[in-house]
Amino acid sequence: MDFTLLGPFEARHEGRRVRLGSRRQERCLLALLLLEAGRPVPTDRLADLLWNGTPPETARATLHTYVGRLRAALKPYGVTVETRHDGYAVDMTEHTVDVREFLDLAGRAALAADPGEQVRCHDKALALWRGPLLADTLDATQRDRLGGRLAELRLTALEQRAEAQLTMGLHERVLADLAPLTGEHPARERLVAAHMTALYRAGRQTEALALYHATRDHLVTELGIEPGPALTTLHERILNADPRLDRPPAPLYAVRVREEWLPWSTGGHPALEFCNTYAGWHRAPEIPGSDWLRTYRTLAVWAGHQALADDPLVDRLLAEARTHPTEATEALTEAKAFRTALYACLTDPTDLRAFRTVAGFAEAAARAAVLDLDEDGLAHWRLPPATGLRLPLLATARAAADLLADPRRLTLRACPSDDCGWLFLDTTGRRRWCSTATCGGGRS
Repeated sequence: MDFTLLGPFEARHEGRRVRLGSRRQERCLLALLLLEAGRPVPTDRLADLLWNGTPPETARATLHTYVGRLRAALKPYGVTVETRHDGYAVDMTEHTVDVREFLDLAGRAALAADPGEQVRCHDKALALWRGPLLADTLDATQRDRLGGRLAELRLTALEQRAEAQLTMGLHERVLADLAPLTGEHPARERLVAAHMTALYRAGRQTEALALYHATRDHLVTELGIEPGPALTTLHERILNADPRLDRPPAPLYAVRVREEWLPWSTGGHPALEFCNTYAGWHRAPEIPGSDWLRTYRTLAVWAGHQALADDPLVDRLLAEARTHPTEATEALTEAKAFRTALYACLTDPTDLRAFRTVAGFAEAAARAAVLDLDEDGLAHWRLPPATGLRLPLLATARAAADLLADPRRLTLRACPSDDCGWLFLDTTGRRRWCSTATCGGGRS
């Protein structure tokens, strides 16, 4: 059974809505138990919360009656309300509560180092909120007592998502998300700072400064304090049009192409560049910025940068991705899976499973390829636009097949540093470390 508490109370079984509790107090009791799913809630606490600190003398008897009705209503759906010591608990082993999903996703976002993963987790977590906690079940006093921690976590998630979006250069999304919120929460300086930064990057310096002054007026008038140093420093930088505010900080060992950050071309072959990233994604995924392949747009731009697609074709891919975002996401997911197999195949020639995966993509590329005659009089195999959004993936797979059949493949090296792992061709046979100092040691 699925329960939603982040908004109006709702219970569903196999997708169908189920009516539970004929009285608001019964639904409120169930909601209180679901908020502590799996943990017992003492009877005195339940009575205190249900009756806002003034429970009647008959509170225990009334609670017992409510629990009996809930047990009868929930039994057909396999949900049990257990008596534990001097309280009650709901067994949620095989059921879901959106509050628990929100907390899990928010926790995963906080642990994620990659901004793209942070945004994805926060998007899913925040999408669970359909309104105030138990909007049709709790009164304002009960919500203040019960929902304070969740409301705080929601605002923190909004702040962290905005900061991750700014790191990725997504200031327009920040504006859309925060415009209705900063006015409601003027004391959240982190939220205000993200909104101000997004306004400035959108060329709206005057509005960014106005937002600062409105926030300062509120803090001084209502709380008797000045803005903190972070917000004050941001205000000064906006006043001075500090160029560092124009873009998010650049990742290490990266080049900017069409507003996308791509890893330096250091491996000597497109198949190797596809595996190489800022900090060695295969060994240290917890390092910030370690994965460059965050969006389909990045994949398409990278393909153009590596001459696997010309500029008009990249434009076409980007336009198609905007029109068909679901297909673009699927192509990106497939590309990431291929990258994992390709790295394993290149670094361990005995990994036949990885080789077969790479071979499957390469064979698909071969079936789709056409032989064109260039203006220089030479013929070249190319993948036609009809390949669609999978074109960058298949072009990379074709390049990987060429490398696997090339004697240079025997000169392939992987930087052994735990913080690197970049692949490069060493035709001299004398290099051990990569030449970019990605590993931090500066060895060559």
